[in-house]
Amino acid sequence: MRWENLDQEPCSLARTLAVVGDRWTLLVLRDCFLGVRRFDAFEKRLGVTRHVLADRLKKLVEHGVLAKVAYQDRPLREEYRLTEKGIELHPAILALVSWGDRHMADERGAPIVHIHKTCGHPMRPVTVCSECGEPVGARDVQVEVGAGWGEQGVLPQRQKLTGGGDNG
Repeated sequence: MRWENLDQEPCSLARTLAVVGDRWTLLVLRDCFLGVRRFDAFEKRLGVTRHVLADRLKKLVEHGVLAKVAYQDRPLREEYRLTEKGIELHPAILALVSWGDRHMADERGAPIVHIHKTCGHPMRPVTVCSECGEPVGARDVQVEVGAGWGEQGVLPQRQKLTGGGDNG
């Protein structure tokens, strides 16, 4: 599997990584969810070169994750806003942040606390089954080949039977 061909793989994760799978893109998305919209603000916050930032923003726009929206006509000035497709990445970003809060934070704890607006309490993301509402972990999922897999291969037997998180 070659990095430049990830978008051709019969794997939704690989195809997703082809769009959002590098550190700068994930940090751009983080900042989008924190309300950053303008190129100069991204550049200042991230400390990334203009070329790299422009490339990542262009890719996100091309894939419909962000949209360029004019905020000034003369001269034309545009900002980047999350589309519905982009907003759907929020659970993935939140899951990565939560993992980092648990495993990468220093003795001071999490740098940002996520508060659920409805109840007002600090929260952490939980994956639940779309059908029954029960929490779902890696050992609770059976993985099977779907119609989109095609003729390109077979899942390893262990993954097919037990799902992803069991190393023992």
